Amino acid sequence: MSTATTLRILIVGCGNMGASHAKSYEAHTQFEICGLVSRGSSKNTLNAELRGDYPLFDDYASALKQTAPDAVCISTYPETHEPYTLMALEQGCHVFLEKPIATTVAGGLRISEKAKALNKKVVVGYILRHHLVWKRFIEEAQKLGKPLVMRMNLNQQSQGYMWNVHKSLMQSLSPIVDCGVHYLDVMCQMTQAKPISVSAIGARLTDEIPDDNYNYGQLQIRFDDGSVGWYEAGWGPMVSETAFFVKDVFGPNGSVSLTQDQQRSDCVDGHSKADLMRIHHAEIDEHNHFTKTDDLIRFEQSPDHQKLCDNEQAYFFEAIINDLDLSSHLNDAVTSLQIALACDQSVKEQRTIIL
Repeated sequence: MSTATTLRILIVGCGNMGASHAKSYEAHTQFEICGLVSRGSSKNTLNAELRGDYPLFDDYASALKQTAPDAVCISTYPETHEPYTLMALEQGCHVFLEKPIATTVAGGLRISEKAKALNKKVVVGYILRHHLVWKRFIEEAQKLGKPLVMRMNLNQQSQGYMWNVHKSLMQSLSPIVDCGVHYLDVMCQMTQAKPISVSAIGARLTDEIPDDNYNYGQLQIRFDDGSVGWYEAGWGPMVSETAFFVKDVFGPNGSVSLTQDQQRSDCVDGHSKADLMRIHHAEIDEHNHFTKTDDLIRFEQSPDHQKLCDNEQAYFFEAIINDLDLSSHLNDAVTSLQIALACDQSVKEQRTIIL
């Protein structure tokens, strides 16, 4: 390690998330960027946006060897997550890894086991875990009693650059896997129960993606406490802007919902942004009238996407410096991936999958 408090970090993948993380590292006084890696020109574009002038690399393995970093930030396409992370761990690096942890459960377990064996930290980019509004959303959902009904989606009408990104992602994963791991993780936190089965449907709305993939999917999940949830995700120029943002939970005691000022689905900030929380109380009197009015909570300081990335990297630094136990964090990352992949299997085999 470079010094007791400064960590040299190699940025691998310089697209949307990689660029945001790089800006967080540059702003953090105790990280020092030692290189930018990408196969294309995104590293040059990012280097021009940053304050420093950093070494640029086309090849990850060469960059890892030449820069000898303390930590690596991996924001590449999902199929590279497992091999890139294992390579970094074997060189003695800590890793910040964008979700999903891998493209298979076995791959996620290999990462978790390797990190434990080498006593290195791996933080997976579950950005909603670092969002003050989403933390409050989960806390309020846990007050609603059991079972819970959870309804969530993230549909993205994409064109231009983002449609190219989505098509590249769909070379290895479907939208309900890539995005679904976030919301399945949230549902698991809300219920704190064991998922027992999933059923999902999907539709292939374009010939621009692999024959065995689909750009719209919807999943349903059951938990052993009786809770149920659904999540849908769609990508592409044909996706509707209507009701693209649904974040709603209800139980015996009432409901809690997140809403936002009108945004377009292709706005990255809008994917996690939540301006208003409505808490509804189900208690009624002898005439079946509600005894309490809804509570409306406006979050004036709701963090934007860049601030959330800053929060993630502050947590990554804390995990390294303070030797935080990340066992449950990695277990949760593998669990949400397992559920999402089971949903993908359900779409392709047209049947319910028992977990």
